Amino acid sequence: MSPEAARKSGRRHKPSQGRGAGKLAQVRLRPEEMETLRETMRTLNLGSTSDALREGLRLLTLEATELAAAEEIRAFYAGAPAPLPDGVVPVDDSEFEAVDETEW
Repeated sequence: MSPEAARKSGRRHKPSQGRGAGKLAQVRLRPEEMETLRETMRTLNLGSTSDALREGLRLLTLEATELAAAEEIRAFYAGAPAPLPDGVVPVDDSEFEAVDETEW
């Protein structure tokens, strides 16, 4: 049904997004969270709140996947450190201290 026909019939026209039917999700944001969202959208040149929230969901999913992978590695090695790749020398405490003292 065309947008004009939908308007005349009283039904809403839903634009096709090419990925099948979507689901509506709502979120309640505090004023400071909404301002942060707006600033983020401007910085990242995101066109809509939906685009920003989808990007946030993508990043949360990525983080959850990385955490799950790390947990699988810990479980596989039963708490022992994972072996280093060939040619990699273990880092000692003095190297960690040197990095901590580095100023940028």
